[in-house]
Parts: sequence; C-alpha cells; structure tokens
Amino acid sequence: MSRFAFSDEQDAFREVLRRFLEEVSPPSEVRRLMEEEAGYDPAVWRRMAEELGLTSVHIPEEYGGQGFSLGELAVVLEEMGRALLCSPFFATAALATTAILNAGTEQEKRELLPGIATGETIATLAFTEENGRWDAAGVETVARQDGNVWRLEGTKSFVLDGGIADLLVVLARLEGTDGENGLGFFTVAGEAEGVARTGLQAMDPTRKLARIAFAGAEAQPLGEVGQAAAAFARTLRQAAALLANEMVGGAEKLRESAVDYANLRVQFGRQIGSFQSMKHRLADMLLEVELAKSAAYYAAAAAAEDDAALPAVAALAKASASEAYLQTAITTIQIHGGIGFTWDNDTHLWFKRAKSSEVFLGDGAHHREAMMANWHLMEAGDET
Repeated sequence: MSRFAFSDEQDAFREVLRRFLEEVSPPSEVRRLMEEEAGYDPAVWRRMAEELGLTSVHIPEEYGGQGFSLGELAVVLEEMGRALLCSPFFATAALATTAILNAGTEQEKRELLPGIATGETIATLAFTEENGRWDAAGVETVARQDGNVWRLEGTKSFVLDGGIADLLVVLARLEGTDGENGLGFFTVAGEAEGVARTGLQAMDPTRKLARIAFAGAEAQPLGEVGQAAAAFARTLRQAAALLANEMVGGAEKLRESAVDYANLRVQFGRQIGSFQSMKHRLADMLLEVELAKSAAYYAAAAAAEDDAALPAVAALAKASASEAYLQTAITTIQIHGGIGFTWDNDTHLWFKRAKSSEVFLGDGAHHREAMMANWHLMEAGDET
C-alpha cells in the first residue's frame, strides 16, 4: 500500500474479505454472539484461519505466516470494523502477535507464532491495569525470580479477550524498578495455575474484556528481561494505527447507513435527503470520515514501512478516527430519528463500538498530546 492508494491486489483482497464478512457477520449474528460469554464463533474463526489465512497475514513465512505487511492487516481490520465482527482477532493479530514480533527472540518466535498463524492459538496482550493508564509508567504487576523460574504477581484489567485467550503476553515490572526501566514481556498459559480470569461488564458487548489476577503464576520471559520498553512502545503505536483503520471501517458503514435512510425516509412528500439541511449534514459526515480514512491509511503505510514518523502519525490517526467514528455514530442515530434510539435498530451496535474504541489504547486527548510530542518526526519526514 502506498500512502495514497491501494494496489490492485489489495483491492481484490478487500472484495473477498467484504463478501466473506457480509456472510458470517450480519447484524443478527453480531447480536447473537455479543450475548455469549466467549463472544465469537469458533467455526468462523477456523474458516478465517484456514480458508483466508487471516490469522497469519502479517506473520513472516519462516514462522508459518503469509509474510504480508501491517498494511494488509490494516485492510483486514477495516473490513472487520465495517462488519462489526465479533472475534478475538484484534487481540491476537494486532496486539499479541505484534508484541511477539517486536520483542521475541528468534527461538521464541518459532515456538509461539506458528500456532497463532494456524488459528490454533488465541492470544492477547495484557498490559493495562486498574489505574487505566495506557503507558509503561502505569505498569504495577511485578515479575520476580524464584530460582530458575519467573513468577508474576499483580492484576491486569481491561484485557481484550483475556477470558478466552490460550496465550497471555503480559507486560510486568521487575522487582525494585520504576518508570520505563525494568519492564519485561512474559508469556503465560491462559489456564495456568495462579491465573484467575474474570469477565468485565462492558458498554460494548461486541468486545469482551477481562480482569486477570496473577498469584505467583509461572511465566516465560519474552525477549530480553527488563528491556521491553522500546518494544512495548512500538507495539502500542502499531496497534493504534491498526485500530484507527478498524474504526474508519465502522464509520464508513454508518455513513452509508445514514445516506441510505435519508434517501428512503419521506416527510412532507419528499425524501429527507433532498432537504438542504440534511445535505449539509451528510456532506459534513463524508468530509469527517474521509479525513479520518486518510490519516488511518497514512498511519498504516508508516507502520508497514517502519517509518520514523509512526509515533506522530499513529497518534494523529487514532485521535482523528476516534472523533470521526463517534460523531458519525451520533449523527446517524439522529438522522434515523426516533427509531434510531431503539434497541431494534442496529445503529446502536456501531455506536457502542465507536465509544469503546474511542477510549481503547487512549482517547483523543491522549493521542493529540503524543502527536505534538512527536511532531518533529513528521516534519523531518516531510523534509526528506
């Protein structure tokens, strides 16, 4: 993917994805799955892995993957956001897999990634805690060495799909360290002794969150112990860019829904879409969504190319997508009128995803601050 256009192969890939997701994730299926504890359909997960190879898209070929870039993964997530797919895909592919790729040794990648590539392993990244911070300074879970074994003590919260993950990639702090010093990634089996998982009640039931308590759980180091700060920061930036692409997919779906309803609904003998005030609202929606798309695509390209400007453009994309998605959801509900506020109307499903995604990985204010702190990187990229 260039920064301004998709290739013919990517467009063809998108068409295949859209047809598949329209088949497996209609609103009726979304409503069914969001009421279930697991929150996903194992049969669909297998098809995603076996028929389309989605779980292996950006995993290098030497680890059993397809060897594509984060640009192709962004296309997948945009279409999943459009379809509101209930699946542990973001937790597995965008969070856990990228953390392993960024932090793991060659041997660790060969051990952990093939299972993810085939879809046999559902994984997630556990880094946020009860304090709700999205940065390294908020990590309080402690890793202590017990002879030749590492053990974890502490609690992770708001862990995406943490209740069903087979593999937990956990960010912890070595005893006696603070700030970004002494951070380490560790892997823990989801069903390991000393791991207690509790589902959280979330506003968005299409995404399952969990609290995970570690009480001396045995863990395996991932990468160099105590040197995970840089890999963690890179993982969060990549995840923010990917989430922005997922969000613009949902925003585009809502915008299309608003246009369709405006051309269908009749008042005073005319379609409401023909009223000048409605045209202005629809035009504003189009502008907001297209601007957010541009930022999200730019961030995906920067992530795929490992561009030095990624810290700034990922933050820009997440902030832009957060605001565009939520505002589009609000406007779509308003355009639908009274029916838009009812449970029977599907718009609220995307509205709840928009609100949860707005705060996940940090809200707009958090990312605007990050963007300004790293603005010099974008300026340097423009000069070159």
